[in-house]
Amino acid sequence: MNPQALPPLPWLAGFFMRWPPRMELRIDVQRPDESIERELDTLHRRLHTAADPLASCATLPGRLPGLVWRHREADGEHYVYVEDTARRCLAGYTVFNRLIEVDRRTDPHVRAPHSRYAPDYQRRGIATAVYEWGLEQGFCLVSGARQSAGAHALWLALGRRFELGYVALRKRRMHYLGAEPPSALRDDLSTRLLLIGPGWSLERLQALGLLQAARPAAPP
Repeated sequence: MNPQALPPLPWLAGFFMRWPPRMELRIDVQRPDESIERELDTLHRRLHTAADPLASCATLPGRLPGLVWRHREADGEHYVYVEDTARRCLAGYTVFNRLIEVDRRTDPHVRAPHSRYAPDYQRRGIATAVYEWGLEQGFCLVSGARQSAGAHALWLALGRRFELGYVALRKRRMHYLGAEPPSALRDDLSTRLLLIGPGWSLERLQALGLLQAARPAAPP
């Protein structure tokens, strides 16, 4: 997918910034390390069990030394498992989920990434590299309704290299809210962060009917 940018539209002027001054969402997700490691141990065994569907994962070209990426696609959702072959364990994984909150026109172009990585592999840029891979596949990424502190930091870091802003998911459409909407909108559960992938732009998303203009008003 290699969309071509279109001329800017008036309603977009001044909305977007590469590094917005405030991007807070609801940061209240905490996951016990023990449950993550148990899950990763189970997935690692499945990856190396011949009769298991996970054993048929394709291997992606290496991006990080010492780590092997396994990939599978199921019903339009992409799973990337990152394996440390030297330690014979799974460092973690990211799932690029479809969004039930968007319509059929929008669905092929957006995914919601969710990740789980073992403590030893956090803050090493692994999830960032996987998210970049997802963006390079032609997707724009939409955050979940809630984030952990680590996930929020990851999105802000990616916002230095990709366009980042707020959208509201309402009536199965994405409504653009700008780089710094009022706090009442940021706190609403329909409000998410949007990362725009290479080849996409705000203008093209709007021209294709994938992104709607939204007045900065209080949520319904």
